[in-house]
Parts: sequence; C-alpha cells; structure tokens
Amino acid sequence: MGRIATTIELAKASWKVLKADKELAVLPVLSGVASVVVALSFLIPTGFWRGSESVGTVEYILLAALYLAMAFITIFFNTALVYAANQRLSGGDPTIGSAISGAVKHLSQIMVWAVISATVSVILKSLQERAGILGRLVIGIVGLAWTLVTFLVIPVFVIENLGVRQSISRSANLFKRTWGENVAAQVGFGLLGFLAVLPFGLIAVGAVASGTEAIAAAGLAVAVLGIVGVSVILSALNAIFQTALYHYASSGAVPGGYFNDQNFAHAFVSRSR
Repeated sequence: MGRIATTIELAKASWKVLKADKELAVLPVLSGVASVVVALSFLIPTGFWRGSESVGTVEYILLAALYLAMAFITIFFNTALVYAANQRLSGGDPTIGSAISGAVKHLSQIMVWAVISATVSVILKSLQERAGILGRLVIGIVGLAWTLVTFLVIPVFVIENLGVRQSISRSANLFKRTWGENVAAQVGFGLLGFLAVLPFGLIAVGAVASGTEAIAAAGLAVAVLGIVGVSVILSALNAIFQTALYHYASSGAVPGGYFNDQNFAHAFVSRSR
C-alpha cells in the first residue's frame, strides 16, 4: 500500500472514531473560544491592540503570561481529546464532561508541559529571528525534530500517568521504535488538511475578485467558517490519530476495532529496518 493510500486509510479510521463521538468536535471549539477570551482579557487592558510604541517590563511579563496561558489552554483541550479518544478505543463512551474531567486529573502535567513547550517555542523563535538563512534552516530542523520526538507526550502522561520528564523520554523511545514513515504519515495529515482548506481559499479569492461588496462579504464569511470547521475537525482527528499511534507504538496493536493494525504496520516501519 502506498504512503498516500495508507494515510487516507488512517484518516478514515480516525474519522470513524470521531463519528462515534461527534460531540468531541466541540472540544477544539471550546479551546478556540477560551483562547480568544484569554487573549482579549490580556490585550485590551494593556492597550496592545492599539499598537502602543512603548513596551516596558510589565508589558513583557504580561505577554509572557499570555503566551503561557495560550499554551496551557491548547494543551488542556488536546489532553481532553486524547483522554476521550482513549476512552472510545478502550470500549468506553466518552462525553465532553468526561473528557474535561480527564484533563483536569492531569493539570500538573499540563502546566509543566505548557511551560516547557512555550519556553522551547520562544527560544527557537528568538534564535531564528537573529540567525541568517542557513541558521534559520538548522533551527527549523531542530524545531521539527522536537515536535516529532515529543509527539506522544500527551498520550503518555494521559494513559501511563507519568510525569512530564518521564513522558518526554517515553515519547522519544516510542518514536525511535516506529520512526520511519510516521513522519510521512504526519505530513500526509497536513496535506489532507491543506486540500480540505484549499476550496475555501479559492472561494475567498473569487469572492474578493468579483468586485461586489456583498459577494465579497458572503464569500469571505463562507471561507472563514469553512476553514474554522476544517481546523476543528483536523484537531479532533489528530488527537485520535495520536492516541492510536501511541497504542500501536507501545503494544503493536490498536484496541477498539476502528484501526486496521496492518495499515500501521505499513505506515510505521521499525528503526531496525
């Protein structure tokens, strides 16, 4: 089976899990709403939205706090999605309430992982801004490697209830076991997302090019709603795939009957190969 065909099969399996618990698509929406509310609560009082030229120590501290809060929100709801996906794959019947309750159980790990993720992200971004073209390329590769190695951190601390440091080490070990084409599979999911968003981008361009304000407004509204909808679905599918990958990498099989283990065998080849 080709890589693209395998990726499509894995996406279909993830979609089956999501269809069994459609309400879980609400979690990425809640994440987005919470992020907007928190961002506004930081930006409006400080006046950043006006483009103030003077940024002092207090403002930098507030921006750092905002960045950390945004990372926490994203990781919290991703944890809730992974918890719910694991419930479904394990034969349970998750709800939004059970997913959020499951994430609350791991608040300490979520906070530590948010601090680490935000810190690494800021450091890499700062280095990229100061580096030349070659330096940016190298730092970009380092960032990609970090993303891949830590891809299973959340499933590890959700399912195995480990600390963050142990979860990072465990995620790295699982990545080493099935490192080969899982990179291609993740790129494949990104490609599917791009193809899903592309029609809405074309709608926006066509609407603006029409030269009519009403058509442009309607087209942009449709495009924005479509892109948001695709992003919500992709967030849920990614969490499901992430959870399934954890199970396959740790035990060689994905429970629940939604995924064909043979597809994983094709998609994630052993390092020894």
